[in-house]
Amino acid sequence: MIQLTPHMRILVAIEPADFRKGIDGLARVCKAQLRHDPFQGIVFVFRNRRATAVKMLVYDGQGFWLCQKRLSQGRFSWWPQSGSCGVHTLEAHQLSVLLSGGNPAAAQGRPPWRRINGNPEK
Repeated sequence: MIQLTPHMRILVAIEPADFRKGIDGLARVCKAQLRHDPFQGIVFVFRNRRATAVKMLVYDGQGFWLCQKRLSQGRFSWWPQSGSCGVHTLEAHQLSVLLSGGNPAAAQGRPPWRRINGNPEK
């Protein structure tokens, strides 16, 4: 099982992916088109051309996980239109909203990390 945690790096591919591709094909897309190493533990999120399904690819240190969600009706209404190197970054809570068919751009949440000072007076 993959647990989404705030420290995870999540990249959403802007362009639709060929959903006939499996782990190896999507890992090649990560490396060649998205310019990121698929072995770094990054969660890569792809959608099909019709926006009815998403796939997530992540390496957990032992092997790859490939998860797919296909909507029984409707489409994923939100998808990023621009980003650096063809990807858009999401936070873990935003990915949960996206997987539920919502708009992650409207999801409010606390910043995922902040420095803790050793001196409480500062």
